[in-house]
Amino acid sequence: MNERPLIDSGCEKVLSLPGETQYAPNGIVSRTLLTTPNSRTLLFGFAAGQELTEHTSTQHALIQILSGACEFSLAGVPRSLKTGDLLYMPPNLPHAVKATEQFSMLLTLSKPARTPDPAPQIQTAFAAQA
Repeated sequence: MNERPLIDSGCEKVLSLPGETQYAPNGIVSRTLLTTPNSRTLLFGFAAGQELTEHTSTQHALIQILSGACEFSLAGVPRSLKTGDLLYMPPNLPHAVKATEQFSMLLTLSKPARTPDPAPQIQTAFAAQA
């Protein structure tokens, strides 16, 4: 996906999410709104009945339902979501989504904090013992 984000991360910008949401008959439309080194925000428009099969992400995911209704399956457990609902999913959680009616959502993906590499600490400890 090589789409240019609608927002340049170096400049402020106001967007109308309803105005930017696009739908395709019998399809799913995603648009990248913002990309930064640690996060990405996407706007989705789902036609009724469309779905994304179960998958995982290595990133934190925050989903805001902007319009309509859908069903998220979280680790096999179905959850009904509607306009105004907010869903957080930790990294590596198996999930799927189905549009029970036409709906739109805002997805923000955030990279997990990096854990420090223990190798430099181990080398320093060995050097101190020598």
